[in-house]
Amino acid sequence: MEVLHNTPLVLALFAVVFAQLIKIPIHFIADKKIDVSLAFSTGGMPSSHSAAVAALTTSVGIEHGLDSPYFAIACVLSIIVMYDATGVRRHAGQHATILNQLVKDFQRFVDEAKHWQEKEEQDKQRELKELLGHQPIEVFFGALTGILISVIFYSLL
Repeated sequence: MEVLHNTPLVLALFAVVFAQLIKIPIHFIADKKIDVSLAFSTGGMPSSHSAAVAALTTSVGIEHGLDSPYFAIACVLSIIVMYDATGVRRHAGQHATILNQLVKDFQRFVDEAKHWQEKEEQDKQRELKELLGHQPIEVFFGALTGILISVIFYSLL
């Protein structure tokens, strides 16, 4: 159980859980709908990936100093994760949106051509996950969430 005494790890994991759970009330405020599934999905505000790496980096910086090699490792990891969240994963989500539209258009064509009457079955089709990555503002607030979690924790100690 020594791992529970690793404060940077514990705070990074807490930041993930906090960021995932806070998505539910943020979504409710924005859309007036409760969607509990957001706690278990990718994407959305704030970025839990960014919150985790920011909490980790901040904690390592507080414990070991900004000149330590541990901070350098954590900082570079954070930059890569946040860049990936706004870059590669975001573009994959955009591609999924286009592919989903192509599938819908093709299916509509097939339905009209054959006069196929099984609309209920079509509605049950699973679509590709479109909300994979983050907008830069989501990454920013994820990082801010992680930093604040670590700073508040170490301030209270």
